Amino acid sequence: MTHTQRRSNGLRPMTASTRRLAAALAAAGSLTALASCSGDMDTDAVPSKTSSNTAASSPAPSATADPEHEAVLAAYTRSWEEQTKAYAQASSDGTDLKQYTSLKALALVESDLSAMRRAGQIATGKPMIHPKVAKVSDAKIPKATVSDCVDSTKWTLIDKDSRKKVPLPTERLTKYVSTATLEQWGSKWMVTQLTAQDRTC
Repeated sequence: MTHTQRRSNGLRPMTASTRRLAAALAAAGSLTALASCSGDMDTDAVPSKTSSNTAASSPAPSATADPEHEAVLAAYTRSWEEQTKAYAQASSDGTDLKQYTSLKALALVESDLSAMRRAGQIATGKPMIHPKVAKVSDAKIPKATVSDCVDSTKWTLIDKDSRKKVPLPTERLTKYVSTATLEQWGSKWMVTQLTAQDRTC
């Protein structure tokens, strides 16, 4: 598994594997994509709750958009929303991740969540996403590709007990390019792969 593949989600706690990724990439795209490309580490306390800590945000859909593209974007956005809920509690319990994310993609999220629980960490706030459908294939099992610019500036990794920010490498990207693959399973679209790119947006 490559570094890019392992960086598939928006978050990753500072475990040994994360430090390895951060050292190699300085932007490691799961939780290590939370800090900015410049500036010092910040360990200030974070409010225990925010009104926006459970859902990713994206621009409102256009009234003239293609219905198929709208369905793809809706599934993609819901997958991010459910991931954000899971990272806010370091568990997928009580979320609808399985309704929008395939087992392959879900396994990477669950790996993140397991590492977060071991480290006693959660994520507060939410990422901002700006997805666009790049293409939809006309195949037996239709596939769609979504390109996105993920802004994790206000998505913060904290210690669950102390509510302080977890110090992370300063070189990491807070805004990065991400791509996703979705497949149409029956009447709904499912996210089958999420890949954070090694470049800013």
